[in-house]
Amino acid sequence: MATPASIRRVRNLFAVLCLACIAAACQRSPASGTVAPGDLAALVREGKAPVILDVRSPEEYAAGHIPGAINIPQNELSGRLAEVPAARSDEIVVHCQAGRRAAAAEEILGKAGYTGVRDLRGHMNAWLEAGLPVERSAGR
Repeated sequence: MATPASIRRVRNLFAVLCLACIAAACQRSPASGTVAPGDLAALVREGKAPVILDVRSPEEYAAGHIPGAINIPQNELSGRLAEVPAARSDEIVVHCQAGRRAAAAEEILGKAGYTGVRDLRGHMNAWLEAGLPVERSAGR
C-alpha cells in the first residue's frame, strides 16, 4: 500500500516532468538561438555565412550594413516572405539596430514555418562596437 510520503513524491515528480515538458515546448527549435557578431563575421569572411536578414529601414541599411545582408524591413516582412532567399529549414540570422524589430521579424518567420532562425547577439549596435566591417549602398 502506498504511503502518503510516496504519493507526494510521485506527485512532485509528475509536476516537475510537466513543467519540464512545458519549458521544452516553449523553447525555440534546436537550430535557433543567437550568434555572436565575431562568429558571424568569420562566416562572412569564409564565404560560409547563412542568410543574413537586416530588418531595419532602407535608410539604415543604406547607411551601413553587414556584408551580404539582405534588407526586408520588419514592417514589410509578412508581405515579402517570398523574397527571403532560404528554405524553411535553412539558417537565417536576423538583426536590426538593437533587437526589438528583429524579435518581431523572428516571430513572423517562425509562424511562417522557418525553423533555423537565429538572432544576432547585440544586433547592429554590437557589430559596430566590435569594429566589424560594413558595406554602404551606392549613393550614400
